[in-house]
Amino acid sequence: MATKKSPAKKKVATTVIKKAPAKKAVKKVAKKAVKQASSNAPKVDQYGLEQDDEFYGLYFAQSSNKGLVEVKPCTFSLMHWWKGLLGYPDMIEISKGSNTAMLQFESTFGDGDSGETELTEKDVLDIDHIIEVDEEEMLISLYSYVPIPVPEKLVGALSLAILNINPETRYGSLELCSTENEEDETEHFLRYRAATYLRGIKSGKVEAIESMVTNGSELFGLALEAMCVNKSIKKWLLS
Repeated sequence: MATKKSPAKKKVATTVIKKAPAKKAVKKVAKKAVKQASSNAPKVDQYGLEQDDEFYGLYFAQSSNKGLVEVKPCTFSLMHWWKGLLGYPDMIEISKGSNTAMLQFESTFGDGDSGETELTEKDVLDIDHIIEVDEEEMLISLYSYVPIPVPEKLVGALSLAILNINPETRYGSLELCSTENEEDETEHFLRYRAATYLRGIKSGKVEAIESMVTNGSELFGLALEAMCVNKSIKKWLLS
């Protein structure tokens, strides 16, 4: 209709402009739009969670040697999984301001019954895990490490194995992490990394963390099995 040329419509438009100055008309529209937007906007709590979120309006704090420490939604989800579902003692370190948190724990990896690996049922190795929480991003990150350094002579073979295995992991990725030890020497560690956003998950945050850790552990285990086709890597892993 906007493309039609109608004298009648031109006349009406002229009349409107004469009766209501453009400036006044613009002010009216702006007020109406603001009012409508505010009435339709979802209610959010102090953490930005909307009213239909499972933790909407939650405020939780726990005592520590520094007094009461606020536990924000993502940290609360991790705590609920670790303490509530698994029944483990509180080992979660919460930063000042409660915007970050970290959980460190160990597990033992053992396999050998699939018939498709060089590992046997008697072969076990220790794995270190770190779960980090970023409340501002609502991001939960999992890092699983083989706690012994990679020998320099194996760095090349391990890097090649990572390149071959990573496309098959489907979730998360393997990587070589380099760091400086107390003697200022560079050490390399094999680790698996995965992350998940809790932002936008209205219900099931605890289950999302559980799924990340469960699937991550399984895929890291499969990757370790695949690497053990190389006899030298297997020997290092079991040393």
